[in-house]
Amino acid sequence: MRPINILTTLAIGLAVGILCLAAASRESWAAPFSAAKIIFEVNASDGDAGIQVFLDGEPWKIVKIFNPDKVQIAEFQGKGNLEGFGLTELFSESNEPPFEDFPLQEVLALFPEGKYEFKGTTVEGASLKSMATLSHVIPCGPVITSPGVLDPDMAEIEWTEVTNELDPSTEECGGSTDLDIVGYQVIVGSFQVTLPASARSVTIPPEFLEPNTMYLFEVLAIEASGNQTITEGSFETN
Repeated sequence: MRPINILTTLAIGLAVGILCLAAASRESWAAPFSAAKIIFEVNASDGDAGIQVFLDGEPWKIVKIFNPDKVQIAEFQGKGNLEGFGLTELFSESNEPPFEDFPLQEVLALFPEGKYEFKGTTVEGASLKSMATLSHVIPCGPVITSPGVLDPDMAEIEWTEVTNELDPSTEECGGSTDLDIVGYQVIVGSFQVTLPASARSVTIPPEFLEPNTMYLFEVLAIEASGNQTITEGSFETN
């Protein structure tokens, strides 16, 4: 057997080391997405829950999402002309089966809390990478206190402060107050506004309302983690 030239061995080892360092460098120097978020949305009125994913970044051709156990749970990819043109913003919602079919505890078990990794590749081949934290702290739904009949010229929707966390075992408002409400969102048809945590009411501009009309609306409590819970309501204008 011919003896292995020690210089050849060193050269091979050096080449392998350079390749490994290059791969590690590409990973460690991956640019972050401009936004990456994963949250739970619960509808307290309908009794259902699901997850929402949002990301934004420079034009990318593929994005993968991994759960805290490093298991891939989603992949988004442009094909054909779109692959070379690139995507930027993405918003996606999961299925939201009723609690009777899929209890809240099972939804939470399906998506464990912790760090979710967003990894992508730009149309130029550069790497993108961000981490987003999913929490199991879910706020109770706001309690609507405004009347069912409102004057369209001064229609005001009111609700009580949300101070408690939703109990996954009962799917009802529990005793825990270990949460931080950062805002409320109100949606009435095409009117939508996000308010600070101190807000307890909002006046709907009369331009959005007609007399003698029934309107459905939503009030969302938003927790610091991004998790949000909806309470649905309705009113009729006189």
